[in-house]
Amino acid sequence: MAVDYATLKKGGFMRQKQKNNFSLRLRAVGGNLTAKQLARIAAVAEEFGDGHVHLTSRQSVEIPFIKLDDIDRVKAALALGGVEPGVCGPRVRTVTACQGEAVCPSGCIDTYSLAKELDERYFARELPHKFKFGITGCRNNCLKAEENDLGIKGGIEVKWRENECINCGVCVKACREGAITMSEGKISVDSEKCNFCGRCVKACPADAWDTIHGYMVSFGGLFGNSINKGEVIIPFIEDHQKLINVCDAAIEFFAENANAGERFKFTVDRVSRDKFKEKILEAYNNG
Repeated sequence: MAVDYATLKKGGFMRQKQKNNFSLRLRAVGGNLTAKQLARIAAVAEEFGDGHVHLTSRQSVEIPFIKLDDIDRVKAALALGGVEPGVCGPRVRTVTACQGEAVCPSGCIDTYSLAKELDERYFARELPHKFKFGITGCRNNCLKAEENDLGIKGGIEVKWRENECINCGVCVKACREGAITMSEGKISVDSEKCNFCGRCVKACPADAWDTIHGYMVSFGGLFGNSINKGEVIIPFIEDHQKLINVCDAAIEFFAENANAGERFKFTVDRVSRDKFKEKILEAYNNG
């Protein structure tokens, strides 16, 4: 009986160089797995693989040396521990994320909750080529958001409350952009220089800032055969629904305009960056 390799790849089973052996990519949203899931993965690797797993560059786990005849048994065994296969090929891949504000002191957004939301909304959607989301919690950019087709970076928009400021100068030292200065014992804020890092807010002992936690979104990142840094269209997206609208617009633009086998960045270049920008701004303004 002929083997449907395309369907197997769609379900996360990638052919190895060894005949009838597959490396199974697993679904790990935002890089998170429970201890129960890890134990089940280890057990499956021992029983059906060669006893080891591979940690991928996109926060997933792969179990290599799965035999063709064991594929159904492997999926059933993984399901006992709540583990699902991932996907490969031309579709939306599992969303990656750093730990964000839930764990990291520098974090400005809840990256994992957002990763789960985007994963539930888009995971495995069929597209002309693969599409990758990456979410990083702050300007430190540990996840390298701009390498993704759509990258999201957390930030904080700040407004200084002068009447509550004690002019201690801590925020001046915290700011790396020169947006906050002190002259003759008086603080001055240049909002044009702010990069939404939130370091001033986190350092302030007087809580003298109003804040809006939001997102900086980049489009068209690549880091493979071609390398491209994703570009930002809207400097700061302050509303969650506006973010979702923008993500929807980007996916729809790709689905409607891309040629088969064409990555998102090249679709935007071919169709027109101006037309793409128009779609994103329309989605943002109508949110």
